[in-house]
Amino acid sequence: MPEQLEYSIGDYVVYPAHGVGRIAGIETHSVGELSVELYSISFEKDRMTLKVPTGKAKKSGLRKLSSKDLIKSAMETLRGRSRVRRTMWSRRAQEYEAKINSGDPVSIAEVVRDLHRATDQPEQSYSERQIYQAALERLARELAAVEKIDEQKATERLEQVLTKAA
Repeated sequence: MPEQLEYSIGDYVVYPAHGVGRIAGIETHSVGELSVELYSISFEKDRMTLKVPTGKAKKSGLRKLSSKDLIKSAMETLRGRSRVRRTMWSRRAQEYEAKINSGDPVSIAEVVRDLHRATDQPEQSYSERQIYQAALERLARELAAVEKIDEQKATERLEQVLTKAA
């Protein structure tokens, strides 16, 4: 009897390094004598398709969308005080990238919160802005998929929370 797959075609999933995607298909590819079953995951925003072996999906970090409770925790994190450590930017940038690529919405929210600048604050450097945008987009995509709203609305909602917290 074939193994029951965790995801079905049309399911939204989160791949840590790329964010929210949708299962576009389940394919079987043969490599020599070996037959491998793959999830084909479409990331429309990036115009990219990723193929992940079904047996290694969990190990690769592929997961279902966050629960509403986890998203609520991420929103609470945005409301908190920014905690910017006084270490060199290159080290902080690496930590921020690792948090974004972890795929954890609360960690991504920490990056957004720490790099958010109110209008009266000093300008961000180019790399700070890049990391901030990447984190904001990643969080907005998951919020949009969980709340079934478009990404623009999700981004606006995140920015409203940040503005009120500042």
